[in-house]
Amino acid sequence: MKNADLYTINTLKTPSLTLMERAGNALANEVERTLDLRGKRIRVKVLCVCGGGNNGGDGFVCARLLRERGIDAEVVFFAQKTSEECEINKQKYLENGGKIFEKVPNIDYALVVDCLLGTGFHGALLGKMEETVQAINAQKARGAKIISADIPSGVDGASGQVCGEAVRADKTLCIGERKIGCYLSSGIDYSGEILCEDIGISLPNENYTYLVENEQISKLLPKRKRNSHKGSYGKCAVVAGSIDYSGAGYLVAKACMRAGAGYTTLFLPKELIKPFMLRLPELLLIELNDGGRVSFNEKSFARLLSYDSVAYGSGLGVSEEVATGARWLLEHYTGKLVLDADALNSLAEFGFENAFINKKCEVLITPHLKEFSRLCRKDMQSLMTNGIEHAQSFAKEHGVTVLLKNAVSLITNGIESCLQVRGNAGLAKAGSGDVLTGIATALMANGLDALNSAKASSYILGISAELFCKENDERSMLATDAIETIGKAILTITENADENRGNG
Repeated sequence: MKNADLYTINTLKTPSLTLMERAGNALANEVERTLDLRGKRIRVKVLCVCGGGNNGGDGFVCARLLRERGIDAEVVFFAQKTSEECEINKQKYLENGGKIFEKVPNIDYALVVDCLLGTGFHGALLGKMEETVQAINAQKARGAKIISADIPSGVDGASGQVCGEAVRADKTLCIGERKIGCYLSSGIDYSGEILCEDIGISLPNENYTYLVENEQISKLLPKRKRNSHKGSYGKCAVVAGSIDYSGAGYLVAKACMRAGAGYTTLFLPKELIKPFMLRLPELLLIELNDGGRVSFNEKSFARLLSYDSVAYGSGLGVSEEVATGARWLLEHYTGKLVLDADALNSLAEFGFENAFINKKCEVLITPHLKEFSRLCRKDMQSLMTNGIEHAQSFAKEHGVTVLLKNAVSLITNGIESCLQVRGNAGLAKAGSGDVLTGIATALMANGLDALNSAKASSYILGISAELFCKENDERSMLATDAIETIGKAILTITENADENRGNG
């Protein structure tokens, strides 16, 4: 967005003051919508908290326009330095009869507009900044609505991290494009409803991270023909589960079937075969080896080579045998491979440096942050701060697609990157990752490549969680509940896309 601002101002010759006027107008309009004031004669007090940069300038424009519309708007401002544009709009606000306070008055406001800090902030708030943010949050506790411009003050614009205090917004109005810090780490919890307003900022021709959205996923989902059969929709092999994690195979395989796979075969160690019989009558069961854990045997693993997609890793436990199996698949399998959980943990423990060099298959890896930390040899703090860059670098170096699971998931193949933001805290349960693996494996067998499978599977899982939690509390959700809602999720995605096309 910094590049886009400069491109719009310097190349397209749109004055920065014009952009600031449009941004302030967008904020003023959102204030009126939030308070439901349009066309009504209701006296309310609004406070704009402004910093000395261009975010503060947007706030001064907002306050002036609200006053011109008959709304009692005041400003808190204590910056020692201001940008040229901010100073000009500060003077315009004062000429309109506006008041400026150096701290938040001890009165009740209906709404506070947070224009204190912008997306360039990182670190912890100190002194008067910290006191001001505390005062804004105190207004919220007393009933005020909070709208932040671009990003809540105190949230790191690049990583979403919060070190201490930050504004807890009800809404965040992103100017131009959505800001990535609103979605990453704690940013998603502080930003409230995230909105976006186009004010004529043009993006130069650059590759940037985007959001996965409904219409895109609807177009990706393979259409099913009436004149088709089970062989039309792919054969999936699942190698998952052990005596310690016996449910993993069930979750992956059932999610795979629910997501549309024609055939699904679950490969298990001998001790788990009998407990699985008839639990899923549609599922094929094949004994991989004796005992209660997967061990590598080339003859047994060769049976996986005929499948369109293979899921490998969920609940296998960490062992050199599991790592050997992963390396063998990478070197011999020519289909589409999903490596999850203990496949990644085992490679991290027993060496993966050369594992991807001679791979013959298309690979999707689906680690959560801790698993990715082990794999890429980066500490958690580094991933929290620069997770996108690390994932992009890993994907590009090893020629894989990374689906980095978190509250908001990152998907990248090293060239194209996106965020998947749907879902809720109901997915913060054991087994959710297994369900994701199953959906992704089915979609890959249906013909999607690794990148699009990662987008669609994580989006479907997110919608599944949202649908379940419309009628149930998030804390009660189980991974099996997400599986049972996959069909409704896919129907919701396709119906919403049809409605949008009709309105277009």
